[in-house]
Amino acid sequence: MNHRAPAHPPHAWRTGVVAGMASYVDAAAIVSTGIALVLYQGPLQLSGGRVGVLSGALTAAIATGALLGGRLGDRFGRRAVFTATMAMVVAGCALLVLSTGFAPLLLGVLVLGLGSGADLPVALAMVSESATDRNRAALIGFSNVLWGVGAAAAGTVAAVVGGWGRTGGQLLYGHVGAVALLLLLARLALPESPAWLAARRERAPARLLLSGRHLRPFAALLGFYALTNLAANTGGQFGAYVAVDVAGLPVEVGSRLSLLALPVAVAAGLWFMRIAGTPRRMGYFAFGGLCLVGGYLVPALFGFSLATLALSTAVNAVGGAFAFEGIMKTWAQESFPTLLRATAQGAVIAVARYLAAAFALVTPALLRFDPALLYAGLAAVSAAGLLIGWFGFRGSRRAARPAVPGRPVQLRPTRAAAESQARVSPLGS
Repeated sequence: MNHRAPAHPPHAWRTGVVAGMASYVDAAAIVSTGIALVLYQGPLQLSGGRVGVLSGALTAAIATGALLGGRLGDRFGRRAVFTATMAMVVAGCALLVLSTGFAPLLLGVLVLGLGSGADLPVALAMVSESATDRNRAALIGFSNVLWGVGAAAAGTVAAVVGGWGRTGGQLLYGHVGAVALLLLLARLALPESPAWLAARRERAPARLLLSGRHLRPFAALLGFYALTNLAANTGGQFGAYVAVDVAGLPVEVGSRLSLLALPVAVAAGLWFMRIAGTPRRMGYFAFGGLCLVGGYLVPALFGFSLATLALSTAVNAVGGAFAFEGIMKTWAQESFPTLLRATAQGAVIAVARYLAAAFALVTPALLRFDPALLYAGLAAVSAAGLLIGWFGFRGSRRAARPAVPGRPVQLRPTRAAAESQARVSPLGS
């Protein structure tokens, strides 16, 4: 395996797009599964319980992949891991296209989930380490825009094929697999992360996350993302189920809800890119948090219909841009040194997805019991996570990155980052 530093590193935005598309694949896989399982229900004789099991299995596999992939990426390099994981995504999608029953579907969602979950923390570390201090926050923010675009792209496919039964589900997974294959080919041309190459002789035990100055940001990220993701994952993964089984909408109509919010999500995500590296981001975080909570309360208070679900989706799109995935990724990249960066983010994603996976097992039953009560509960859970994020990161400054030859060095590191640099990075100042 070639671990030499590249003579001519690729442009940061090129790496940012190719690696950041991990967010697109992650979102498209989750949304496509939520819709495809509804389309597979009749042809493959899937009960509501089996839909819950498959949805939960996907989320649990994503969690396991994030936990393993993050650590492997810190130990063996970004490029090797995120090339292998994208190949797993392609294989998982192929299995899901060809599946004819519950058992092969379960295998397919497990392979897809493991691949996409392991890919995400490693790819985001690659994005951060390929950037400069000037454009790092924007590149991480752009990956969040790609997450929204991935979800909307899956919704676009579903809007066209939502009435096609099993064929529609196959095309949804075919879209994810085709994008993953193109990304796999593009990633073969990317060199290894220069920051990882500079730091690879060191060993940073994962237990460092549970001690010293790393503990506070790690615990805050765990609480914030686990709770806000529980609400967001339920809305995303079971959005089609709610539209069809609760609101009584046709599959293709319910799938178009995400398209209505796409311009809002993209515009808000692009604006987040502008403010992600500035002190203004916490004010936007508070505004986004109010939107997230309000979005879940709309159907809880006013019932489940096309109008209320459309409004909820649009309001949640604004909230998610400023107070969910994007700010979590930004905080994670800023809070930890090179050889803990993917490990930390992988652990955060894993805990959040395990919790969401467990909840997915009972979500269909809760929706049948009282959908309004469920959505009110999601609003409360999201509010609790947002408060953890607010108190955990309010007043924090951007952390230092390990110095990389040819890259500017952060001039005002936090004390936590400076201490961790001295312990972990051979190039720490």
